[in-house]
Formats: sequence, C-alpha cells, structure tokens
Amino acid sequence: MRLTGITSTAAVAACFMAAPLPSYAQQNGEWKWMIAPYLWAASVRTDLTTPFPVSEGGTRFPDLIDDIDGAFQAHVEGQNDRFGMFADFTYIGLGDNKDFERLNTDSQLDAYLFEAAAVWSPGEDWLKGIELFGGLRYIDVDLSVNFDPHDPRFGSLELNPNDSYSDLMLGARYTWAFAERWRLTLRGDGSFGDTDGTWNASIVGQYQVSYGQWLFGYRYLSVEVEDQRRKIDLTMSGPMVGFGFVF
Repeated sequence: MRLTGITSTAAVAACFMAAPLPSYAQQNGEWKWMIAPYLWAASVRTDLTTPFPVSEGGTRFPDLIDDIDGAFQAHVEGQNDRFGMFADFTYIGLGDNKDFERLNTDSQLDAYLFEAAAVWSPGEDWLKGIELFGGLRYIDVDLSVNFDPHDPRFGSLELNPNDSYSDLMLGARYTWAFAERWRLTLRGDGSFGDTDGTWNASIVGQYQVSYGQWLFGYRYLSVEVEDQRRKIDLTMSGPMVGFGFVF
C-alpha cells in the first residue's frame, strides 16, 4: 500500500455504515459529530480471473480467498438541520491457501476502502425518513498470488499487482424511529468509475444512551475491479456491532 496514496486520498475520502446521529444531537442549528468504530464478522468470497493460463486451462480461480486475517472499520459523521457529511474507512486483510485441480495457490489480499459523501435530508423531521447522499469511493487493492502447478512442466508463477480505483458514489438511507430510544436505518448505495461496480447495503439498529448510541446490524459489500492483468470479485457479508461517540 502506498503511504502517499493513502495520505492524499484520506484528505478527501475515508468505507460500509453512515448511521445517523441521535435526535438530541442537533441544537440551535449547530453541527454535532459522531465517531464510531465497528467490528464486522464478515464471511468472505474472493474470485480471481487471469488473462493468461498458469496451468493447462487454468485462468479462473473461484473462491480463491475465503479466510479473513483482519478487518477494521471507522465511521465519522456530522449533521446540521437538513445537511450533513460522513466519512468511512474500511481495511480488509485476507489470506488463504487453496488446492485446485492443477495447482496450489498461496494468496494475500489487502484492501483499503475510503468513502466521503454529503448528505441531504429533504423531509421535515431531522434524521428521520429518507436521506440522499453522494460523494467519492476510493479503493486500493494489493493482491499477491503464488501459483504452484502440480505438473512439473509448468514453473511457479507469482502475481503481485497493486492498483487504486476512484468511483462516484450515490445512495440513500431511510431511518425509522419506532420507539423513544430505538431507531432502524436502511442504507443502499452503488459506485461506478474506475471499478466495474461496487454495491453496498446495510441494516443498522441504534439504541440511544446519554453519551452516544449502540449500533448493530448486517452489511453486504460487493466490489468488482478489472484491468488487463486480472479481474477480482470481492464479496463480504455478515453481522456488525459498534458504538457511536457523540460530541
């Protein structure tokens, strides 16, 4: 991962929940903020397609990586009346060994997702009902795959491409306040540009307390990137839990 790329991009973007602030956060038109770290117990599927054979007929490797080494998520959001903004950062570390029909693979994948968006609340009730958002999604992919063919006529091969992708992101979320302290937020968004398409969906429950809110729910994320060297399909889904500190 290139540190200069992270630094410059993090200045304008940071990825999965865009959860809203508590209803008491907005007072007299001032801006209020929330910082929320997350744990995401996600199941993973990573498919790789190469443009050239590494063994007889071997160019597509489904489910190449399905063991997660580590994941980190952080969410920052500010709101004021009908407008707001949020930023997300997600790090995903994956590693796995696979035994295919004609070869073995040893793979490592580090993926960094940054998101930044402006939020508009068209309804009369603040942080209730529908909200629309748009912004930037940035993805950095660092993939390393060692191919070890079973047939000794074929030598070992290593692929180690590092690429970054910038997309325009558009989405919406809907918040339902069904009790005094309870809310439920549905979010869906997509992004297009350098990637072939990235899709994100989540359902998040919020329980409000005096100093913030507990957050828990379920998230689905699908990323598809392709260039002349390879095509990667990364899908993650699973439950998540976190706490939002409001100030």
